[in-house]
Amino acid sequence: MAPDFRSLSDAARWYGEWLRDAALPLWSTEGLDAARGSFQETLTVDGAPAGPVRRSRVQTRQVWVFATAAGEGWGRAYGEIACRAFDFHRAHYLRPDGLFARAADAEGRITDPTPLLYEQAFALLALSGLHAAGLGDRRAEAGALLEAVEALRHPCGGWREAGERPFQANAHMHLLEAALAWEAAGEGRWAAVSDEIATLALERFIQDGLLREFFDEAWRPLGDRDGGLVEPGHQFEWAWLLDQWATRRSRTDLRSVVQGLFERGLQGVDPGRGVVVGSVWPDMSVRDPVGRLWAQTEHLRAAVAFGTEAQALAAAAGLAKFLHTPRVGTWRDKMQADGSFVDEPAPATSLYHLVAGLMPLLAPGRARDG
Repeated sequence: MAPDFRSLSDAARWYGEWLRDAALPLWSTEGLDAARGSFQETLTVDGAPAGPVRRSRVQTRQVWVFATAAGEGWGRAYGEIACRAFDFHRAHYLRPDGLFARAADAEGRITDPTPLLYEQAFALLALSGLHAAGLGDRRAEAGALLEAVEALRHPCGGWREAGERPFQANAHMHLLEAALAWEAAGEGRWAAVSDEIATLALERFIQDGLLREFFDEAWRPLGDRDGGLVEPGHQFEWAWLLDQWATRRSRTDLRSVVQGLFERGLQGVDPGRGVVVGSVWPDMSVRDPVGRLWAQTEHLRAAVAFGTEAQALAAAAGLAKFLHTPRVGTWRDKMQADGSFVDEPAPATSLYHLVAGLMPLLAPGRARDG
């Protein structure tokens, strides 16, 4: 059964033990291809590796996770794992044009060479995590990748994504995340990247307090059946990132925008299940009732930062439901409308969301007991 949290300190203790004593040890052993140093795509809920294809984002997200774990002092070996994994990733996924391919097989043979902006953003985040943890000076490598990303520029501002939806907010969100991380490392060149994306979000992506996902070439929100969706999880994620950006710029005028994103996101929480739904329409009616684990982590992070203690405790309780599995340290990814979970392996990509979402709760002085 999911734990009954009485306070944020109680939740912080439980989640800290789950992360440090179960999840990180599991994903650094069973979740690691020890022969190559790369990461498994998924683990079953019993803790066994599953899935032959390994996406670039899995590798770089896990590099960031274990570099961050090393930087937090949770284990020196995690830093060694992160460095070796990034070396494998660079050796096998890097294209001649300086961008990273989308996916490879277990041996590192490219299976999808597409250079998604999304993948480049996480490679930049991985490099920032390594640099911040003192695992090598990564500034030149990150700068070279940023220059390569210029090939994906859009004349109307921002960057194009590969695929059928080239104008989207999601890849920009993660590029902003990476740019902010590099700003924190004292790299001034990244401020212009952060400023451009934050401005694009404030002027184009956010409409009437709702973060829109898909746009035309002039960055006008699409209103068709697919383009008109809103993801409550992204409401929370953008609120967090824009707050980080606004704080560094002393933009106190944006507090209402950030709070508005958070509060509209709360409208996407199913009161019956206590979890964030997958997506809603702009009128906030439910489009996809399936609750994804990643959205619960973003709910928790935002609630700790912008909500009341009761809201944060509710978010902590909702997330914990996904972590009740046969092997402690794995998770369920999708909760269906009836409260049951889809029977499938746990995706490695979720550990990035879990670490990022839990950090504010685990940080000293951030858990506010009433």
